[in-house]
Amino acid sequence: MSLYRIILADDEEEIRDGIKRKIDWAGNGFELVGSAENGQEALEMAESLHPDVVMTDIKMPFMDGLTLGKRLSELMPGVKIVIFSGFDDFEYAQKAIQINAAEYILKPINAAELTAVLKKLKSQLDGEFAQKRDLELLRKHYLNSLPVLREQFFTRLMDGRISQERIRQQSALYDIDLSGNFWTVALVHYDSDEDENTPISDSELIPLSLKQLIDESLRRYNFKSLIFNDNVAVIASFESRGQILALINDMNQVCKLARRFLELTLTIGVGSPCSALTDLHFSTSGARTALDYRVLMGRGKTIYIDDVEPDPTGLLQFDEQSERSLISTIKLGTPDEIIRAAEQFIGQFKAVRLSLGQYQLYLMEMMAELLRVIRAYQIDPSEVFGKDFDGNFHLTQFKSPDELWGWFSETCLKISSLIRRERTNSTRAMADRARQFIAQNFQNPDISVEMLCDHLHVSPAYFSTLFKKETGMSFVAYLTNVRMEEAIKLLSTTEDKTYEISLKIGYTEPNYFSYVFKKQFGMSPTRYRGSKGE
Repeated sequence: MSLYRIILADDEEEIRDGIKRKIDWAGNGFELVGSAENGQEALEMAESLHPDVVMTDIKMPFMDGLTLGKRLSELMPGVKIVIFSGFDDFEYAQKAIQINAAEYILKPINAAELTAVLKKLKSQLDGEFAQKRDLELLRKHYLNSLPVLREQFFTRLMDGRISQERIRQQSALYDIDLSGNFWTVALVHYDSDEDENTPISDSELIPLSLKQLIDESLRRYNFKSLIFNDNVAVIASFESRGQILALINDMNQVCKLARRFLELTLTIGVGSPCSALTDLHFSTSGARTALDYRVLMGRGKTIYIDDVEPDPTGLLQFDEQSERSLISTIKLGTPDEIIRAAEQFIGQFKAVRLSLGQYQLYLMEMMAELLRVIRAYQIDPSEVFGKDFDGNFHLTQFKSPDELWGWFSETCLKISSLIRRERTNSTRAMADRARQFIAQNFQNPDISVEMLCDHLHVSPAYFSTLFKKETGMSFVAYLTNVRMEEAIKLLSTTEDKTYEISLKIGYTEPNYFSYVFKKQFGMSPTRYRGSKGE
């Protein structure tokens, strides 16, 4: 078992150093992964380091320990919070209880007392980890929570094999809550080649452990989880379409928890929300297609189909696996893979005996699928088929099957190349829109990545990945740079007070503005202005 992670937050450097030196961290089962001098810094550190325990002083600048604990309990419910306080006050202790603090320790901090607390926390964490890995509990949970009839109902719902009337009848019969205005499907995939490295030796029980983890992590949603074609499926309902962004964020947390607890790398595909349960199979198909994008996006994250395909609802849901595989290869495959897929597709075409009219119809349907892909990415058909293309396609224009295959392979390669171009252009355009939004709104102290993503209509996780790829920095770092550039301008060209500049660039606390400025430039705003006047 690896060491549990701890972050220490205290505004007094002497106290931080003393705690670091006096405690045998590894001997007590812990690793001190970071220390912060204020609550804001500790929160940012926790979001990137994912600690198991955060020890924090109750009184700190910019964000105190109670506010930090409250934010952590909302963002990372599993984190243990230890409060240090120099005040033997019932009101403080009561507030610590309200944020579910694991311990409340009075200063001065005694090494023996803190060691005893660490041993207690380790015992609690050991129990929680063991419970998540207890296969017998997982098996009982599965048998008790997923009756066969309910399983069949949700499977038919995701496959689109149930009418509206049957949905109404069976949901009432099985006491299933289907309330909501929108529904979506998420498919949780793990890579089977990792089975031997996981704490769970029986690979058939891995989906059960994932289901247990998901059930615990998504309690605030109206959702149903089930085993579906070797994946774990989640059907969630929402009152408004935009609420799916919160689900995507929490699904990313599931990926991190699975890596931490189960040593599994998950990829989660999320389909577009639908407004009718009879259309849920379209969301299922979208989630399945989103999983295919792990080839480009990488594993270990949540992929939202609306992020990676401009109009997924406009694509046909393929009945034949070969057709679906071909389209997926055109979107995501290498040139060699596309040529092989085209050859296999035409090979199936040549292997059957049909009338000329049936061949023509089959090829027209194939062309329709290619045109749908082109339209989804807003590609001009003339770039693929030539400027004289009028939408008609005739089998007789080819002299042989080999000539047909050559044309078809070349067409698929053209479409693939143009998709990559459009995907790159779309990413750059989104980054430009994000820069423009930040430039227009950096003065707003409430600006956040969630606000920006709501403006752009993308999920925060997807945006963060692409924005960092385009700009080389995170949203927070970019926003800070914009604000600091404006601060430099105001310090150099105006007589505004420091607190006035702080408010103008989006900081409500002048002390925090000075802290960030000094961290960025190595001197305070006042000293910077003075140096320019020399």
